[in-house]
Amino acid sequence: MLDDNTIAPLNSLTEGTGKALVLLHGWGMNSAVFTEFLPLLTAELRVIRICLPGFGQNAVSVPDNYSLATLTDWVASVIPDGAVVAGWSLGGLVAQQLALDYANKVAGVITLASSPCFVSGPGWRGIEPQVLQGFQTQLARNYEKTLDRFLAIQAMGSPSAKQDVKVIRGHLRDLPAPAEQALVAGLNLLEQTDLRQAIGRITQPTLRLYGRLDSLVPTCSIDRIHELQPAADTVVLSRAAHAPFISHPQQTAEIMLSFVKNLDKIDRRCS
Repeated sequence: MLDDNTIAPLNSLTEGTGKALVLLHGWGMNSAVFTEFLPLLTAELRVIRICLPGFGQNAVSVPDNYSLATLTDWVASVIPDGAVVAGWSLGGLVAQQLALDYANKVAGVITLASSPCFVSGPGWRGIEPQVLQGFQTQLARNYEKTLDRFLAIQAMGSPSAKQDVKVIRGHLRDLPAPAEQALVAGLNLLEQTDLRQAIGRITQPTLRLYGRLDSLVPTCSIDRIHELQPAADTVVLSRAAHAPFISHPQQTAEIMLSFVKNLDKIDRRCS
């Protein structure tokens, strides 16, 4: 356990050459979930995979104050200047906060099946609060069963749902199991974080990629998110659910690479 003012050096995995792309995973996961997706990016980019504090390679590095601000500070300390940051689900919250707090380090933002606010509320669709509360209760009894249920919900609706879950589940075992505190605190972040009023202040080019069949970030919230950040590019994959880089890796990679290449063109015009 580390106090609020201590930033532990996070481990990361780097492959490929070129412009830096940082990949951040979702709740209960680790950076190994990107293993099969990686080769589609590394031919053109230097991809840096970072396990969030308390997960995978960084399972033993758990901040005492497990907040979005703390996670953002820790990740910011190990990413290179001028990186594009891509966050999946919970990782998307960190990517958005990085863009807000570390504008000088982040050249672009990609969110994969993510939202500025994951929980349903008045005039907003997302995950029902009782669903997350149920995960909290179940987590105290059995992490494995909780994770299996969460994976099933993530893949729900995808034509390749069973295969998607199998792929994710298999790669999770490549790295250490998460710390219990990080699992509990991560669910709290999904339940309590609300960046809706902040994302309009993101100045970096932003790509928001969704799956139309996603039950955690429902399609009816996509237009609302776009209203809050109209400058962002929005792409919806019609047959994908919550893990488009697993179910539709080639299509997802092409969209991400096109976004990064356009950033390079903008950089050259401005230099």
